[in-house]
Amino acid sequence: MSPDRTFPLVPAAPRRHGARVLLPLIVAGTALLGATAAQADTTVELSAEASRTAPNDLARASVFTEASGATPGEPGKQVNAKLAEALRLAKNYGAVQVQSGGTQTYPTYGKNGKVEGWRVRSELQLESADPAAMSELLGKLQGANLGLGALSFVPSPVTRAKAEDAATEEAIAAFKARAKRISATLGQPYKIKQLSVSSHNRMPGPMFRMAAPMAADVASAPMPVEAGESQVTVTVSGQIELDK
Repeated sequence: MSPDRTFPLVPAAPRRHGARVLLPLIVAGTALLGATAAQADTTVELSAEASRTAPNDLARASVFTEASGATPGEPGKQVNAKLAEALRLAKNYGAVQVQSGGTQTYPTYGKNGKVEGWRVRSELQLESADPAAMSELLGKLQGANLGLGALSFVPSPVTRAKAEDAATEEAIAAFKARAKRISATLGQPYKIKQLSVSSHNRMPGPMFRMAAPMAADVASAPMPVEAGESQVTVTVSGQIELDK
């Protein structure tokens, strides 16, 4: 029988207390987050707008001429001749800026689906801050057998900027007034957290569009026009933060 064997006692590993420490930290962190959320400031979204009228002191128009022929070259020559006459007339009106527009050449088809001929159309773009000069020139151009493609009036960039600046100041003042009312009603001071400003115009549509050429004795008279006004609107929107 073998003698009894003795084994050395191995000291037990020290117990770690990390788990016991971690749990209170988690609980404390959760409580801290909850307290922070409870103390978060209130955010309010609001907006205000203001409008100003602006005179439509800039006239824009387009005139066109078109012709048909058996070949592209034939109507092209007719259109070019009318455009040359129109440019000659426009040179007498220094207050009107003239620019060549688009030119289109396209085939015309018969009932059998085959090409019957060709049609050419070309435009001139006109712009002026002098409505009287624009009106008179349009009458002359229609007398030269050009058609009126479109005519509209808008505020010039300078005029629009002045109206927009005034509307912006009023809209910001209205925004601040609303913010103060909300703050006073809730009994909490406020600060502006975010702010954005946008603007748009409400303008009348073109006064005329796609008018055919008139007879020379009628069209040579100045075209009656009324420029009118546009409304420039500025919207201010954003967020305010109410302090507790």
